[in-house]
Amino acid sequence: QVQLVESGGGLVQAGGSLTLSCAASGTIFSRNPMGWYRQTLGKQRELVATITRGGVTNYADSVKGRFTISRDNAKNMVYLQMNSLKPEDTAVYYCYTDQSGRTYWGQGTQVAVSS
Repeated sequence: QVQLVESGGGLVQAGGSLTLSCAASGTIFSRNPMGWYRQTLGKQRELVATITRGGVTNYADSVKGRFTISRDNAKNMVYLQMNSLKPEDTAVYYCYTDQSGRTYWGQGTQVAVSS
């Protein structure tokens, strides 16, 4: 059973930083692509960043230069370092992975950025 558990969300002022963590279990972690999506009320979930098993990263234009995704295969962890946060970054952030043709999601962690 694949499980993803996010942590690290919270309330921060604009311009501040947060680091989100995602702990994976029940997966062949090192072989799976991982990533982060986010969702605000009434909107579709949107891609934030992805990282392949080889460490190749991809970012949404809105976060390029501010967010950094990384992974630690030895610890089965993926991280999202978020700098220069803006109020429009406020959302629930979800960790995901793809394995055997199926996408798995964590429960989400709330990030709120005040102006």
